[in-house]
Amino acid sequence: MSKNKDKKIKHLFMGLLFDGIGMLSFAIPFIGDFSDIIWAPLSAWLMTRMYKGKIGQAAGLVTFVEEIIPGLDIIPSFTLMWLYTYVFKGAKKEKLLDA
Repeated sequence: MSKNKDKKIKHLFMGLLFDGIGMLSFAIPFIGDFSDIIWAPLSAWLMTRMYKGKIGQAAGLVTFVEEIIPGLDIIPSFTLMWLYTYVFKGAKKEKLLDA
């Protein structure tokens, strides 16, 4: 496997894990929402480490907001960022190269 493909798969599994951790607050009603006070900044930091540059910073901000607001934990922000980075953005690059 290429280094790029390894990174892509690693980011997918890490993103699924982090989205799962973020959704754990649904397991314990009311008390779980307080765990978001710790998880929101941590998840934002993790997002900026996984995806560099301005797009990673923007995704980190979105992830922070999504995790800190009760009830929005269901949004899989890490998985959505992975799809954007490796599926949609990648397809756009290929389209531009074909033109």
